[in-house]
Amino acid sequence: MENSGTTNWETAVLDGGPADGVRTCVTDRPRVIQVTYPCQVDGPEDGPRAEALYVYRRDYGVTTEPLRYGFDMASP
Repeated sequence: MENSGTTNWETAVLDGGPADGVRTCVTDRPRVIQVTYPCQVDGPEDGPRAEALYVYRRDYGVTTEPLRYGFDMASP
């Protein structure tokens, strides 16, 4: 991947977990992508909110687009 002073975007696809099949754009091929998902909590609607954090790790065997990021079962 060449960097000529401009941002080079690449397509990535998430595999497994709650964001299975989602496509996104990344720069610099990050090792992990974090996905948050709102969680239902008990109490009034305007009360505290919570989000689950899910981690997707890059599959280094995939070197061309779309890059692949697999769901990390240890998260959240």
